[in-house]
Amino acid sequence: MSCGVSDDTIVAAHSNQLRDGKGRGVKAHDYRIAYLCYTCHTAIDQGKDLNKQDRVDLWETAHRKTIGWLFENGKLKA
Repeated sequence: MSCGVSDDTIVAAHSNQLRDGKGRGVKAHDYRIAYLCYTCHTAIDQGKDLNKQDRVDLWETAHRKTIGWLFENGKLKA
């Protein structure tokens, strides 16, 4: 949902933001996921080429796209 790649490396990447409950050995809740390919997941998690705000912005954009996709495709319902 970040770069548009649709391959077999796509996973539900949890938020790494402290406000989402992320901590040492603790993952954020499952509703704070973004579908990311391996390359995007690595870039956001390890961020060698991105500053912290860029990583947050990319993850948040992918998260919104993921949630939208889940609703539009009947995977989540309100």
